[in-house]
Amino acid sequence: MDVDYRLAFDMAPVGLCLSRNRVIVDCNQHLCEMFGVTREQLTGQSFQVLYPSADEYERLGARIGPILNARGHYADDRIMKRVDGRFKGELFWCHVTGRALNREAPHEAGIWAFEDLSSQRPVKAELTAREREVAARLLDGMTSKEIGKTLAISHRTVEIYRARLMRKYKASTTADLVHKLMAGS
Repeated sequence: MDVDYRLAFDMAPVGLCLSRNRVIVDCNQHLCEMFGVTREQLTGQSFQVLYPSADEYERLGARIGPILNARGHYADDRIMKRVDGRFKGELFWCHVTGRALNREAPHEAGIWAFEDLSSQRPVKAELTAREREVAARLLDGMTSKEIGKTLAISHRTVEIYRARLMRKYKASTTADLVHKLMAGS
């Protein structure tokens, strides 16, 4: 039996896209539905349109490059932004997995999968870009020192952001905060 790879790409149960230098070259229908756009609206666009802020796009791109270079792949949970449609501007948790086609030039070309986690983990509190980054790392089980190293900030600064998150989510412990972040409450 012949496999129609184009049909498999288009019908995949997760959002998929191909990229060159952080620009979307092609994407499937599931990705378009997730972000509320058409394929024509996304093709040729920078990934920046999918991020809550240009700053987050830049910082994550700088952090992903060396990891893609070393391992050839990358995965994390992060907050993304719906581009258009009735939920335009809505922030949502998304699991993103990617693979560099050339590890020597990790952003040159890649394939990326996006899974909408909003049904399991809604975004409730208004968070700053840095709070979103710290929250995502807390959900990965990282310590303040590990988060600080990953984000290139001091662990004391991470603790300040964690304290802000705990106030916003009315959490009494880090474990309680993680539980509330997971629940979106």
